Amino acid sequence: MDFHNLIIIFEPMYRYFNYKCRNVVSVVVVVVVVLVVVALVVVVLVEVVYVIVELVELVVVVVEVVVVVEVVVVVVVVAAVAVAVVVAVAVAVAVVIVAVSVAVAVVAKRQIGSSSCSSRSSSSVVVVVVVVEVVVVVVEVVVAVVWGGGDDDGGYGAGGGGGGGGVVVVVVVIVVVVVAVVVVVVVVVVVVVIVVFMVEVVVVVVVVVVVVVVVVVVVVVVVVVVVSVVAVVVVVVVAVAVAEAVAVVEVVVEVVVEAAAVAVAVAVAVAVAVSVAVAVVTVAVAVEVP
Repeated sequence: MDFHNLIIIFEPMYRYFNYKCRNVVSVVVVVVVVLVVVALVVVVLVEVVYVIVELVELVVVVVEVVVVVEVVVVVVVVAAVAVAVVVAVAVAVAVVIVAVSVAVAVVAKRQIGSSSCSSRSSSSVVVVVVVVEVVVVVVEVVVAVVWGGGDDDGGYGAGGGGGGGGVVVVVVVIVVVVVAVVVVVVVVVVVVVIVVFMVEVVVVVVVVVVVVVVVVVVVVVVVVVVVSVVAVVVVVVVAVAVAEAVAVVEVVVEVVVEAAAVAVAVAVAVAVAVSVAVAVVTVAVAVEVP
């Protein structure tokens, strides 16, 4: 990611608003635009995973006449591919958000030098942005869960009825909300440290970006390992326990759907957490407090 090009892209936007406190407003505008893009990417991600789940069901139906072991192998492979796609998209989204936010912070710091904003107005902007981020978190969670799709067998979205879909939706909401709340609390603490203790902003930006990237990588690795191991173990156990191939296929489909739903929850949580943390810290860094 070429930060120089990103800075060139955002520079004119700050020149346009660079009058008294308008440069602070421009920071908020850019951050909101970035968040809208993130929300759209999350929705697309959910839809992609839903399509993958449907393809898994189709593959299982086609091969259900084959030996049980072959069915299990096919399902495990397709499920692994689905999880890999989700993880790859989630990491890509996180990297793009971090890159754009750092570029925004750099440009904002350049343009904020002549700002005449008061400490009170600067603090107010930070508070407003934190509130906006919380609202965005809620909207993204609702969109991801409701728009996630579903079918008569339960599915993993609000459209499914019966089956294990309801439980999965509850788990998705709980996981994402908990992650979002934790991230918001951490971000508020960072903002307070910046404002009260006047920590060097460059150091704060670097530390926050590094922490976010490390957290994303760790979460991705853990998710891939856990989901893969659990999927294989559950599928094999089910295949051994159930005698008839049709019954095995039905149970395996449910397992794959639930695994995909968990992957979606993690992807949404990562995207939301990164967007909230980086966006709020970007605004906090850009706002100059006397």
